[in-house]
Amino acid sequence: MSGVMILTVAEGDGDQRLDRWLRRLFPHVSQGRIEKMCRKGELRIDGGRVKASTRVEVGQQVRIPPLEAVDTRPAPEPGQISERDAKMIRACVIYRDDHVLALNKPHGLAVQGGSGQTKHLDALSEALRFDLDENPRLVHRLDKDTSGVLLMARTRAVAAALTESFRHRATKKIYWAVVAGVPAPKAGTIRTGLVKAPGHGSKGEGEKMINVHPSEIDATPGAKRAVTEYMVLEAAARRAAWVALNPITGRTHQLRAHMAELGHPIVGDGKYGGSSQENAGDGWGAQLGGDLSRKLHLHARSLMLEHPMTRARLTLTAPLPEHMQQTWDTFQWSTRDAPEDPFEDEE
Repeated sequence: MSGVMILTVAEGDGDQRLDRWLRRLFPHVSQGRIEKMCRKGELRIDGGRVKASTRVEVGQQVRIPPLEAVDTRPAPEPGQISERDAKMIRACVIYRDDHVLALNKPHGLAVQGGSGQTKHLDALSEALRFDLDENPRLVHRLDKDTSGVLLMARTRAVAAALTESFRHRATKKIYWAVVAGVPAPKAGTIRTGLVKAPGHGSKGEGEKMINVHPSEIDATPGAKRAVTEYMVLEAAARRAAWVALNPITGRTHQLRAHMAELGHPIVGDGKYGGSSQENAGDGWGAQLGGDLSRKLHLHARSLMLEHPMTRARLTLTAPLPEHMQQTWDTFQWSTRDAPEDPFEDEE
């Protein structure tokens, strides 16, 4: 193990989350490890306790506790990404200009490294430089098994502007999902608190979000308010529904936990909907059976925001992944029939 390190935040590295700053220096440190160091008070800024989301500023002193040797392996050098992986991630680009870049993130690709993750977007960002001297930066996240629009900033200044935009909810995200059964009513708003429950593994594996009644949020340590709008766009009898989801807040696993709380888990969601339960048409069971895919049917369909530099309104849309398109074909649903923003009249 290496000893305690005191590192100074360098010029140009300010105004970013502590976890992102640390993982650019030590890319093999997992997110769970960083959060644990914060909880135990081992990771500090200028002597004070911090959270993983605390933003570092130029000149601050960051105390880093002893790290395992595996955590201190250097980041990959430019050119170490295989040509196959570089070609794959470049093919995911759906929008690019001098300031921002958007991907249609594939199902199964983690955004950042973690336990057991050997391939993730952060490590592949070298292949997305194109004509610039720096890697694009993540400004928000999608779960590993969620596909769809993922926005990246091509410079640090743009990253700061986009981070503020997401923080102040100046963006709008529309997700598409297939859920077990058909929600009733067919449109509504889900309001709960969400609190993280510890996992069953020795390192916290399997942790999940638990819904808390709104009246109990203030009395529940760690609970945060979560709000999701939903709307049924199509139904396959009573067996399944295509729903649009608009997360007003951005909590971990919010859409998955909310739809399960509604009694209609997202198809393929073993964590929140039962890994082996098949949907018999009564609204529960996260698998549809037959030839339909067992993968998670959750897709970040579109992202609407003000461009951080031009101030033009930007709408980014991502086609469905193959396993979801097959489900759409099976149920004879047409993406052309869906409104761009089904929640537009709700505002």
